[in-house]
Amino acid sequence: QLQLVESGGGLVQSGGSLRLSCAASGFSLDGYAIGWFRQAPGKEREGVSAISASGGMTTYADSVKGRFTISRDNAKNTAYLQMNSLIPEDTAVYYCAADRRGIAVELVTYYDFWGQGTQVTVSS
Repeated sequence: QLQLVESGGGLVQSGGSLRLSCAASGFSLDGYAIGWFRQAPGKEREGVSAISASGGMTTYADSVKGRFTISRDNAKNTAYLQMNSLIPEDTAVYYCAADRRGIAVELVTYYDFWGQGTQVTVSS
């Protein structure tokens, strides 16, 4: 069974940090682009960051540039989202997604596989 499983979410104070992980099972992330998305209550799912299959290209939403860093470790079959200087507006369910075309894109409709999400809550 092909799965992506996110972990690392939680409750953190404003200014704090979290590192989200996205672990793949049933398939290898090698060759897949990875995207991170988030969805706050009452809002549409939005792209946060993406990394190409090679890891050579990364993209970030303007709202997280300079605060979030995406990375991947193909040996561990896992991708990461390091989130620093968190603010209450970052509160959302965070999802990772994978696509075999390998190009870093922050479009919800682009991705083949999705995880179930992990909750991130930032208190003021």
